[in-house]
Amino acid sequence: MKRIGKRTIIFENTPVIKGYASIAGKKEYEGPLGKFFDSIIYDPYNGLETFEDAESSMQSEAVSLAIEKSKVSSDEIDYVFAGDLLNQCTGSSFGLRDFQLPFLGQYGACSTMGQGLIMSAVFTESGAARNAVCATSSHFCAAERQYRFPLEYGSVRTPTAQWTVTGAGSCVVGNADKGIAIAAATVGKIIDYQVTDPNNMGAAMAPAICIIEP
Repeated sequence: MKRIGKRTIIFENTPVIKGYASIAGKKEYEGPLGKFFDSIIYDPYNGLETFEDAESSMQSEAVSLAIEKSKVSSDEIDYVFAGDLLNQCTGSSFGLRDFQLPFLGQYGACSTMGQGLIMSAVFTESGAARNAVCATSSHFCAAERQYRFPLEYGSVRTPTAQWTVTGAGSCVVGNADKGIAIAAATVGKIIDYQVTDPNNMGAAMAPAICIIEP
């Protein structure tokens, strides 16, 4: 690896994404990306007892599918980098416990997948791992319960309230001749835009995709 500037890493061996998968809910399926998801859950409980159980099951399925599509065996995966929006990363912890793989929890909210890809690339590029899995998930109903009001409460949503995705995604990263290359990574820094509306996450996040720093 080689550093460029203060925050960018160049991967000289270029780790690749060997396999990837995504699971989504009914609302997401009805959007413009619907045809690209590997699997859809139409029941927000996914046949389980709680929304949190459903989220864990989505992440578990996404990881299983990504591993299957990568043609890499579980014995060849050395680390999992995964996270979600729930306290103590419970969605990931319960979703991945049956895999029995070394697990490093990530809590980057909307940046969790990007963070997981960076960590996976760093570990495989350095030789610390042969292959690594990264994964993330969220669930609208579980997020509402944690950050706003339980849906059963019947609270009126504010005009600025965001709609958290119900879905999960996973990638298997390793060194290979073919695959989607991870050539470089730039890590962002915290900038406070003084957004005081706790429901308006969009206002806080929008600058991150609008401002390109030279």
